[in-house]
Amino acid sequence: MSALTVIRPRAEEVEGQPILRPLPSAKCRSVGPFVFFDHILHTHYPPGHGMDIKQHPHIGLSTLTYLFEGRVQHKDSLGSDQHVGPGDVSWMTAGQAIAHIERTPQPLRAEGSVIHGLQVWLASPKSHEQGPGHYSHHPAASLPVSDNLGVKICLIAGSGFCLTSPVPVLSPTLYADVQMQTATTLLIAAEHAERAVYVLEGEAQIDGQPLERHTLVVLPAGEAVTVCADSDCHVVIIGGAPLDGPRRMNWNFVASDPALIERARARWAAGDWPTVPGETGRIELP
Repeated sequence: MSALTVIRPRAEEVEGQPILRPLPSAKCRSVGPFVFFDHILHTHYPPGHGMDIKQHPHIGLSTLTYLFEGRVQHKDSLGSDQHVGPGDVSWMTAGQAIAHIERTPQPLRAEGSVIHGLQVWLASPKSHEQGPGHYSHHPAASLPVSDNLGVKICLIAGSGFCLTSPVPVLSPTLYADVQMQTATTLLIAAEHAERAVYVLEGEAQIDGQPLERHTLVVLPAGEAVTVCADSDCHVVIIGGAPLDGPRRMNWNFVASDPALIERARARWAAGDWPTVPGETGRIELP
């Protein structure tokens, strides 16, 4: 087997919420369509507090939020207002201009809450970069699951492991939530050109090479690999077809043409942007 690329994430905060961010990295700018990967760390909010990410803009990407614990309220400039719970998928395609907020719902804010999950960004194909925005919510029960021989796979988005998710991805994608019991194995086929494994909990290895907790391990292209669980473990697998050209990322904007980003920055700074109904707070340009 070729060498694995191991990416140790940066510890950061997003409006006070601690996260780990392995993508983008100097070692790897993207895995399939995935250009951004945030592990929302397990956080307990006492009564009167909660996550509160004010109105902010996006272009050229889709955001996918997937929680293990807690709930979040998503509102956007399309008029969407959705509470997202554990195992649900919150999918938002930005197109040429969208804004949204993400916060702890008011009832949970009053009584105290926890949150733990993932948010990823998937770069849109060039043909969709300047298209219309879109939002859809996919309850946990709507996602396909395989549970065999101690390995449980939930296909969050795309296709893989003989499963297909209803999430409307824009290019070939693999995004799976995998729970493995001790001493089980999982073959990750080479059906997707680019793939990576992120270890949430537990101990595992690939062909004898240990996988560190909270690291993103990029797999060699074109090679099937086997994940072996040395303990009960929880991993996610991302991947898909390579991007149709390089992408530039600047703040919350992703684009194949730098001019699109400069135009988006100018529009947001000038207040020339779709707004989220009922919201006045916003995050200004860094």
